Amino acid sequence: MTAQTLLIVDDSRLSRMMVRAFTQANQPDWHIIEACNGEEALSVCEGQEITYMTIDYNMPGIDGLHLALQLRDIYPNAKISLLTANIQQHLMDEAKASGLAFISKPITEQKIASFITAQ
Repeated sequence: MTAQTLLIVDDSRLSRMMVRAFTQANQPDWHIIEACNGEEALSVCEGQEITYMTIDYNMPGIDGLHLALQLRDIYPNAKISLLTANIQQHLMDEAKASGLAFISKPITEQKIASFITAQ
């Protein structure tokens, strides 16, 4: 199987570091790309084959849901999860209706592993 690529988009450096560490602990061969906001994410993933994405909802500029929908158009087969402390039901419903997974903060290794291994 070819190595997968994970795009981590979060304005929190600590959150990006945690997702990276938890992913590498379970998938050491994966290529990981990080971005601190939506605009940077759109730029850094250009020309890349992204297979997984974790996207923070609350970020300056493009919010995570709108970014996820833009990236879904570019990467229709990627597994995308909103990663957020905002656990309001309407947001979870929007994510689900858009075909996105939902990971609530705080970030744990188990939550990241479950997202990566979910079919």
